[in-house]
Amino acid sequence: MNFPKYITEEKLQQFIRQAFLEDVGDGDHSTLACVPYDSIQEAELKIKDNGIIAGIELAKIIFDTFDPDLKIEQFLNDGDKVQFGDVAFKIKGSSQSILTCERLVLNCMQRMSGIATYANQMMDLVKGTNAKILDTRKTTPNFRMLEKWAVLIGGAENHRFGLYDMVMLKDNHVDFCGTITKAVSQTKEYLKTNHLDLKIEVETRNLTEVKEALEANIDVIMLDNFSIEQLKEAVAFINHRVKTEASGGITKELVREIAETGVDFISSGAIIHSAPNFDLSLKAIK
Repeated sequence: MNFPKYITEEKLQQFIRQAFLEDVGDGDHSTLACVPYDSIQEAELKIKDNGIIAGIELAKIIFDTFDPDLKIEQFLNDGDKVQFGDVAFKIKGSSQSILTCERLVLNCMQRMSGIATYANQMMDLVKGTNAKILDTRKTTPNFRMLEKWAVLIGGAENHRFGLYDMVMLKDNHVDFCGTITKAVSQTKEYLKTNHLDLKIEVETRNLTEVKEALEANIDVIMLDNFSIEQLKEAVAFINHRVKTEASGGITKELVREIAETGVDFISSGAIIHSAPNFDLSLKAIK
């Protein structure tokens, strides 16, 4: 399949190996103790919630990595709208393998589906405007690539993946450096010296900083914790000369009104860190 650019087979395999090491350790003793080695059974992934399903492709890779002889019959695809009672797939093969993989598959899919559902709801709320919903770096350590993958599955977009693929000069950078003008100037010199082609975004806290950032000739101006009226004023002043991003305190209740101010992007940490887990279960077919 076509993965997002930040996901490779190598990174996925590294994640899966570490996850199994954490969960299985020196053996799944519950399964080894009571389930015969040669037992062959079938189970199904049941949907017990309403929303967007995500993580099916990952689940297939997890099962195949642990036991290539496991067979999956797939009924749904990542990004499908689902409801309580649907079945995403059936898995058949070694009972021991299915049981040992069960929790890792569920943990990943429940988290990813919750995020995809939240992201999809946010996108629905801004439908008809030009605004795009972005995620942030407020993610779970070592689980970021899957959380950001889930954001894409839900229909929203990824911001930078990490500290290395875009320059974002936030309030602390500016305060430590001195001014926006100085921070941007030094950043451009740094990028030139190190032969880096990275976009520059600057966080602003008021219209005065917006004007300074605009004069510094950057790619994106972040309007952080601006009121609706302040957002309208800033967007009108910038007048499409650079991209604009609203950030800070983005909620489902406010996101439509924020989108209608004309901003290009709305970044929301909540679509990842506040997304509730999606209810799924893997049950034996008797």
